[in-house]
Amino acid sequence: MSLAWMLIFRGIEGCLLGGFLYWLASIFAFVRVRCAVPNLKALYPPAPPRWHSLSVIIPACNEAETLEDALSSKLKDDYPDAEFILVDDRSVDKTPEIADRLAAHDARIRVLHIRELPDGWLGKVHALQKGFEISRGEWILISDADVHFTPGTLRRAVAWCEEGGIDHLAVIPQMLSAGFLLDAVVTTFMRVLCLGGRLWKVKDAKSKRAVGAGAFSLFRRSALKRTPGFEWLRLEVVDDFALGQMLKNHGARAAIVNGRDCVTVHFYPTLGAMAQGMEKNVFAFMGQYSIPRLVTFTMLFLFLELSPFLALMPFWDWWLRLVAPIMTALALALSVSVACWAGNPFIPSLFTLLGTPIFALFCLRAGWLAWRRGGIMWRGTLYPTKDLRAGSRLILP
Repeated sequence: MSLAWMLIFRGIEGCLLGGFLYWLASIFAFVRVRCAVPNLKALYPPAPPRWHSLSVIIPACNEAETLEDALSSKLKDDYPDAEFILVDDRSVDKTPEIADRLAAHDARIRVLHIRELPDGWLGKVHALQKGFEISRGEWILISDADVHFTPGTLRRAVAWCEEGGIDHLAVIPQMLSAGFLLDAVVTTFMRVLCLGGRLWKVKDAKSKRAVGAGAFSLFRRSALKRTPGFEWLRLEVVDDFALGQMLKNHGARAAIVNGRDCVTVHFYPTLGAMAQGMEKNVFAFMGQYSIPRLVTFTMLFLFLELSPFLALMPFWDWWLRLVAPIMTALALALSVSVACWAGNPFIPSLFTLLGTPIFALFCLRAGWLAWRRGGIMWRGTLYPTKDLRAGSRLILP
């Protein structure tokens, strides 16, 4: 073997050893997540002296297939003073008719139909702004139109915030099974969220780490009033994380909990739907509107994730062949642990070798489409990259 090939070979071995350190750090990080992020269902806070009014704002764009069942689950909650503001954001399916029909049978539901999107706004953020303008609650909850609640969820969340002086609570939803391959990809996504988001730092007032959740983001009206508001976020693609960051930067006490068995959602019905859904956030969040950055991040992530399996190849030195089974066992143990903690199926979590490359492929696809289109296409509207970059508010480490 020539000197050049020898150096390349040794360099790859060193990188694979770096993969071992990556998985050790990931396990340590997940232990911190488990210790710092409680399960909402396991919380039993005392009822507050008074139940403050609550406004649940639900943006909906072409959600006819899921809206009725999801909203019905929310309405089963017996929170004493709640209103449900359903914002129909330019839907072209049966969403407006379903919304009006449900409102006619339940006085707690208020429907707002949006016909046009003003220039300089993303559709969802505009819908949230309009919903907030007509809300009356001292507590505001943002929840997507396909999210289900179990009875008692609203009481438990508000009471826990009242007891602990929390101003903003993000709840990680349980993502229900939708097929073997999709579940394997979702397990990878959950690991990225838990570990990359450094969730154990969210409640630390000294840390700037903040998160959000489109499924369940609860905050005090008074906390939002101290911020520039939704108008400041009007072109922020990653609106849920940016909202959490904005609230915390303006003095809100933040927290995050695991919503397993309380807040559930079918993340995506198919792999194709997930690929399409990732077009919106990946280019903005992981790439920060830069194709080279997105490609570099994705390829590095893919290498580190697959390093235990690459290290199993028989042509490495003996010491790496000795470490490889340990790396593989650690990777599988972490994948299974995250899946069990999040309420995801057990068996697909063992196939991270399948889920991770598919997730990486979706990331690269999102970047390629953004480059080809010159921006992000979402809900039938093209948002140019230069406008989104100028309107980005989320600050990433």
